[in-house]
Amino acid sequence: MPAWNAYASACPTRMVLDRVADKWAVLVLGLLTDGPVRFNQLRRAIEGLSQKMLSQTLKSLERDGLVSRRAIATVPVTVEYSITPLGRTLAATVDALRVWAETHIQEVLTSQERYDAGRRDAVSV
Repeated sequence: MPAWNAYASACPTRMVLDRVADKWAVLVLGLLTDGPVRFNQLRRAIEGLSQKMLSQTLKSLERDGLVSRRAIATVPVTVEYSITPLGRTLAATVDALRVWAETHIQEVLTSQERYDAGRRDAVSV
């Protein structure tokens, strides 16, 4: 098995890092940890996520083996998504990013305001 180096430009692990750095992937994986969820339930639960982007995100996660898709023979067809065992190994890690963001957003916003005010003051001098 090769030794991967994410700092090398040709390393395929960068594709995985791109996936886990995607906000939609993080949010979808977080919701799927509680059990299978239907497509439209995911769309309603994640505000601001378009149907097209949800579809693209789910296809990417499925391709990577992190999510599985099941079509249920109803009229119209119902599709639900589940987290795979591989996806579960990642979900806790990426959900920690969501928790960190929710916990520290005020500090980030305060820092941004301070930085922006300093830039305005520097420009006006």
